[in-house]
Amino acid sequence: MADAQDQELKARKERERDELYALDISGVEWHSAPGTEEHEERVEIAYLPGGAVAMRSSLDPDTVLRYTEAEWRAFVLGARDGEFDLEPTPRNGGIAEE
Repeated sequence: MADAQDQELKARKERERDELYALDISGVEWHSAPGTEEHEERVEIAYLPGGAVAMRSSLDPDTVLRYTEAEWRAFVLGARDGEFDLEPTPRNGGIAEE
């Protein structure tokens, strides 16, 4: 039973990804962090239908990653919780300083 549910979940996620990448995003509005200049290297995001998000680098605007609403929410919450901090800390699996 669990195997069938896993297969169903995998198939649903593949369909969502395929639909997301099939979207025409040529007219989306790209956003970057406040205070960044047009010529600066930066990460840009665009909001897509259904809560999905597209992300790209200003240095390579033709390479676009797309995330479902659930994927984006998990990323944002993880970032807020320190999961992606560059310096190891007790919160993100690092060792506390003595």
